[in-house]
Amino acid sequence: MHALLSADHALDDEQLAVRYAYPENLGAPFVRVGLVASADGAVSVEGRSEGLGSPADRRVFLLLRRLADVILVGAGSVRAEDYRGARRPTLGRDTPPPIAVVTGSAQLDPAGRLFTDTRVPPIILTLPEAPPERRERLAAAGADVVVLERLTPDVVLAELARRGLHRVLCEGGPNLFGRLVAADAVDELCLSVAPLLVGGPAGRIASGPAGEHLRRMELADVLHENDTLLLRYRRIRGDTPIE
Repeated sequence: MHALLSADHALDDEQLAVRYAYPENLGAPFVRVGLVASADGAVSVEGRSEGLGSPADRRVFLLLRRLADVILVGAGSVRAEDYRGARRPTLGRDTPPPIAVVTGSAQLDPAGRLFTDTRVPPIILTLPEAPPERRERLAAAGADVVVLERLTPDVVLAELARRGLHRVLCEGGPNLFGRLVAADAVDELCLSVAPLLVGGPAGRIASGPAGEHLRRMELADVLHENDTLLLRYRRIRGDTPIE
C-alpha cells in the first residue's frame, strides 16, 4: 500500500493533455467514459450531474472533449442536462467534436440547445421505429439523423468508425454506460470523485443489463485538487474475463 497524495508541482494544460492522450494510430473506436460521482456514489444532485462539479472536474471535462473525435451520449442525459454543442475545437482540428446522441424514439426538442447552440451538427443515432415526423423535425433543425438497425454498442461504434471517429468520449448517462459495460466495449473510465455526501435516491454511474463477465481495470493515473479526486482506469489488454 502506498500514499498517493503529494506536494508535486501543479500540471499545466499541455502536461495534462499528455497524460490523458488517446493511444496513437487507432484503427477502431477507443471508448473512454468520462463521468463524475460523489464520494458516496451518487451520480447526480436533484437529477443533474452539474451539482457534483468543481473547477478540477470542469478542467478535465473540457480537456477530454478537446481530445475526442466524438462525444457519445444518451438521449436521457441530453434532456436532463439540456445539452448543447461542444464549444472548443478538438486538438489538431478547427472544429469541436460533434455530439452523437443514442435515442430509439428520436424524442428530442429541435428547439433545444443541442441544435441551436452548436458549431457542428449533432449526430442522431435512432431506429426505424422512431416516428418519421420526429426524425424529419430533427433533420430540419440541422441534425445528421442516422437510422440504424439496432442501437447496440457494436452497431453504434461501427457507425462512428465508418465516419473515422475513433476517439470516442462517452458522457453517459447510466443506461448507455451500462450497455457499453455489458457489451465489454469500455476501454477507459475517467472518474471524478467529488468530496460530497449526497444520499437520497440518486442512481449510480452505470445501470442496465448485466454482462456475461466482470472485466478487470488497472489504475492508470490519479490526480487531485482541492479534495476532488480524478481517477483514470484502463482496460487490461489480453486479460481473461473474471467468471
